[in-house]
Amino acid sequence: MNKPTLYTCLSPSLLHLYDVRECVVVVIDVLRATSTIATALFNGAKSIIPVDTVEKCIKLGKDMECITAGERDGKVAEGLQYGNSSFEYPRSFIEGKILILTTTNGTKLLHMALNKGATEIITGSFLNQSAVSDHLLQTKRNVILACAGWKDKVNMEDTLFAGAVISKIKNHFTVNCDASQIAGCLYDNAKGNLYEFLKVNDASHYHRLINFGLEQDIRHCLTEDLANVLPYYVDERLVI
Repeated sequence: MNKPTLYTCLSPSLLHLYDVRECVVVVIDVLRATSTIATALFNGAKSIIPVDTVEKCIKLGKDMECITAGERDGKVAEGLQYGNSSFEYPRSFIEGKILILTTTNGTKLLHMALNKGATEIITGSFLNQSAVSDHLLQTKRNVILACAGWKDKVNMEDTLFAGAVISKIKNHFTVNCDASQIAGCLYDNAKGNLYEFLKVNDASHYHRLINFGLEQDIRHCLTEDLANVLPYYVDERLVI
């Protein structure tokens, strides 16, 4: 029996090179959208509605009387109530509520995949790494690990997460993809201490968030399986 294929797309600007229609697309935005999504759902959020613009987020929030949240360039976007830090969504606050979320990279990539005809989208982060890997093994479908990067540029932390997933599941897939090999090699070098790896290798998003005083966010987002749920996209929202 032929193994399913696994490809890694290192930037949204490369997504047009991949046929997403018969694949499980894993949207990856480690710092911080997909980490926040996993945390909010783990802590009991009813659902998360990812949107690609701040304006849409504000309008939906008013129409539905929901929590609006998101960031642009790492800071809370003007007109929104909350930001893109998983620490903002403890169970005591988010349980049973609907969150409308927009971010610089992650939610935009999700909508790009939808517009290209993706039929199964899940979101991945180190916080729910095992749930993602287990799902990909169980479904036995072709996979595209889609990294959100930063404003269409490749970034280190999303590539590292792709490599972490690849290291767990590669023996069950046909991996004929240099981007996947790059991600796997990077993770092999970093896995002893992901935070220190980003720091000593001058990862751009590490510096961006450190400059906002968000070291705690970075460390949290690099910790495996703290919010080990599987967010999947159905009926225009992410649910467990």
